[in-house]
Amino acid sequence: MAKIDNIHSLVNLLDDPDEGIYTHIRGEILGMGPDVIPDLEEIWEEGSLSLLFQSRIEEIIHDIRFNSVKKELNEWNKHRNEDLLEGMYLLAKYQYPELKRVEIEEPIDKLARDIWIELNENLTALEKMRVINHILYDVHGLTGNTTNYLAPTNSYLNDVLHSKKGNPISLSILNIILGDKLGLPIKGINLPRHFIIAWEDDFFSRFNQEMESPIMFYANPFSKGTIFSRKDVEHFLKQINVEPLDIFFESCDNQSIINRVINNLINSYTQQGFKEKVDDLMILQQVISPKSEE
Repeated sequence: MAKIDNIHSLVNLLDDPDEGIYTHIRGEILGMGPDVIPDLEEIWEEGSLSLLFQSRIEEIIHDIRFNSVKKELNEWNKHRNEDLLEGMYLLAKYQYPELKRVEIEEPIDKLARDIWIELNENLTALEKMRVINHILYDVHGLTGNTTNYLAPTNSYLNDVLHSKKGNPISLSILNIILGDKLGLPIKGINLPRHFIIAWEDDFFSRFNQEMESPIMFYANPFSKGTIFSRKDVEHFLKQINVEPLDIFFESCDNQSIINRVINNLINSYTQQGFKEKVDDLMILQQVISPKSEE
């Protein structure tokens, strides 16, 4: 079929009961990309359409948006994965298609400014971490969501910033992004059953012969930034009967972090019975691969 410029001409064929015709028309509209969504929404809002017609428009709108997120996430994975905020923004766009990056970045920039005001070069690493903890948990009231731990909203950064409640990885991600904005070496630690952060200072380890690792200390954002040592991590792993592999004490890359967030969302939506969302997220998860596997 020759390309039809008028989207209305194509949409008028969507209520054809022939699945073959629908599949063909659907493919034509999908090929037009996100720019066609406003027209589809306008047609859907007319309200005089059959249920079959409306459901097919809804399906196409979903598929266009999903394909767009998948494409952008693939580009992020290949070329922009150093920007953790971008990765989290793209995941949030899956649930909130109209979301703009600025809606996440502006509140984070406000947190960064509040922290920056309290920092100075004379502070030790521990003191700087305590400043961050004070601003995030005491001043702004962020906290771990212990009452609704498995809620999907705990994994979307825009929701976390709005509700001020998150899970271990979303609160850790917030710390990591803030560290990046402030030039502080805060990294993610991909522990089994939990996610924490670490202060990783390569300069410190190079000039301290007793340091086997560049990590000076660990912190748990889910418990208001409680600071602890490698021995505490070893004790945690022993408690959950997990072998203390080196990988559990080292910082992880951003692909691993996004992959862990997707895992959390899959678990959340599985519990709620949203199979279509689970299927979507499993596809997005296939797009993400750790650097070591590229």
